[in-house]
Amino acid sequence: MSTGIPAEQTTPPRRQAVVNKPVFIGSALGIIAITLWAIIAPDSAGTIIWEAVAWVGKTFGWYYTLLVAVVLGFVIFIAASKVGKVRLGPDHSRPHFNLFTWTAMLFAAGIGVDLMFYSVAEPVTQYMAPPVGEGETVESARQAMVWTLFHYGILGWGLYALMGLAMGYFAFRHNMPLSIRAALYPIIGKRIHGAAGDAVDIAAMLGTIFGIATSLGIGVAQLNYGLHFMFGLPQNNAMQIALIAIAVIMATASVVSGVDKGIRRLAELNVLLAIALMIYVFIAGKTAYLADGIVNNIGDMISRLPSMALDTFAYDRPDDWLNAWTLFFWAWWIAWAPFVGLFLARISRGRTIRQFVTGVLVVPFAFIALWISIFGNSALDLVRSGNAAFAEVAINTPEQGFYNLLDQYPGVTLSAAIATFTGMLFYVTSADSGALVMSNFTSRLPSPDADGANWLRIFWAFATGALTLAMLLVGGVPILQAATVIMGLPFSIVLVFIMLGLYKALRVESALADSYQQGLPSVLSSRANAAGEQRRGWRQRLSRAMNYPSARATQRFMTETVSPALEEVRTELERQGVTATLNTQRLDGYGIDTVDLFVRFDGERDFKYQVYPVQHETPSYARATSSNDRYYRLEVFSLEGSYGYDLSGLSHEQIIADVLDHYEIHLEFLHTSTGALPASAVTDQANITGWSGHEDDDSTPTKEG
Repeated sequence: MSTGIPAEQTTPPRRQAVVNKPVFIGSALGIIAITLWAIIAPDSAGTIIWEAVAWVGKTFGWYYTLLVAVVLGFVIFIAASKVGKVRLGPDHSRPHFNLFTWTAMLFAAGIGVDLMFYSVAEPVTQYMAPPVGEGETVESARQAMVWTLFHYGILGWGLYALMGLAMGYFAFRHNMPLSIRAALYPIIGKRIHGAAGDAVDIAAMLGTIFGIATSLGIGVAQLNYGLHFMFGLPQNNAMQIALIAIAVIMATASVVSGVDKGIRRLAELNVLLAIALMIYVFIAGKTAYLADGIVNNIGDMISRLPSMALDTFAYDRPDDWLNAWTLFFWAWWIAWAPFVGLFLARISRGRTIRQFVTGVLVVPFAFIALWISIFGNSALDLVRSGNAAFAEVAINTPEQGFYNLLDQYPGVTLSAAIATFTGMLFYVTSADSGALVMSNFTSRLPSPDADGANWLRIFWAFATGALTLAMLLVGGVPILQAATVIMGLPFSIVLVFIMLGLYKALRVESALADSYQQGLPSVLSSRANAAGEQRRGWRQRLSRAMNYPSARATQRFMTETVSPALEEVRTELERQGVTATLNTQRLDGYGIDTVDLFVRFDGERDFKYQVYPVQHETPSYARATSSNDRYYRLEVFSLEGSYGYDLSGLSHEQIIADVLDHYEIHLEFLHTSTGALPASAVTDQANITGWSGHEDDDSTPTKEG
């Protein structure tokens, strides 16, 4: 039978992804046109792009500043609220990746080789020419570190958290596509499957590919100099073309192997090498000074963040500085948000909202703060000690600054080799993650865990390389930065609607959960009192408390009691004109059925009562009375997840009464609520893909913690 139950409860046949032709053709044509324009008429392209950047910065600078601050406040509010315990998936889902692997992948995807590029160049640049005040002072040194941490800090990661949270929530909790358009369902409804949804995905694609191309352009410049520094290879266009080709080939090989094998292993190796390089500089340099700097920088960041977050420089506006730094970084983060958000959602199934937001905001920034403090303060120490030549290099040719810093320490041959290899891994990880995500954006996927076709991933890997090369030929890294500021603007508007859609959906989920929490205990109590504890007599309660049923006993109870009770309710609902279905699915890992009663309410939130076996280890104190190492609880699940109690041992009539308790509360919720998020998205998606569920990372669910 087909089923609409969560992923952990079934493993349906895997279907192939289908290309979303409007999104693929629209985004491909747009990117090809821009690439050809940049190659054929580079002077015209450069002039128009710079004029557009000046207009965007002057007209929408305040908007970028306000949006980024509001997004951070929103995700923190959501994580701290009571909905923070909601999982990105059913309540009994658990993360597939361990904490280290997860954080390594989200860090490597969210930040690339550009961190090496800016960790030296920006502190030196801000020290010599700060936006406010005189350069080359103690205050400008403190300000330089804070601006660098600010541009790479939690404000940007808040954008990633919003996108990942929205896509993961709607995909894994509501069985909708793992796409940006799904997050707009509460706002525009079924129109997400039409032209409006296609337009959103095309806007995301254009922003994404320019954001990735900017990082790859920075990576090419960095790696080109690294190879020149170590082996004397030339720094020219031919070398950069060769580097782009090599990276595209490596990215293609990695992305075709998938998340578990390629991207996962690259990310883990990437982070380990970066940590080793950071520790080396910390120990080989002025360790006490760097430790003081870390503490000082963190304190300055905490104290100055609120005023910096909303500083638009209204009274003394340094337009060129803003366009080159703060507005560029915000547009860059926005352009990367769809790509990184989808990737983060893809690897974060089973984590709670609070875990997800905390991890995304805290873990990467903790590493970034250490990295920037160590390398940035080391660079500032050189400049403040009188090394003017180093300062000039770091400002005018920033790709050289990182290697020139390493040259100040012993063992530069080894450290430069590690830096170059780490930069290549950062580069490839960004490229392969980007190709994977863009193939998903341009596909109709059979499940949130599925990926686009291999040929589509290869196409986007080559398209990204071609765009990077074209923009480098026009004007190098600065023109890529300028294009990113422009391309981030359209998608920034989509971010506003994503916030509204997510807020609306979580508000409905919270209200429905409150209805059950408030209504179910009173219903149970009144029924129990009226029936003289008919439902749960004391002997029955004691027997159930002492019982630790095996898989065979649990399946027998499911077959003889639970399924007939739910079928009886379904039959009566059908007799009264209600559309109800009963789906049964065998969990091969357990040998036990899961049974799902589903009632459709067109235009309103659907009703679901599912009985699902959850496996536990038999406690040590019960081993004397039970021969089973594991036992099973038959827990009740709705669309929102588990209610945490066990049906095992109840009678046929008691189970029917429990179903009716839930059904009556659901009807009361529909009666009193307005603007509820419809659950018909499950059916809508099934009509599109020909499939009504999705696969889990594992064939069987994990033991509930």
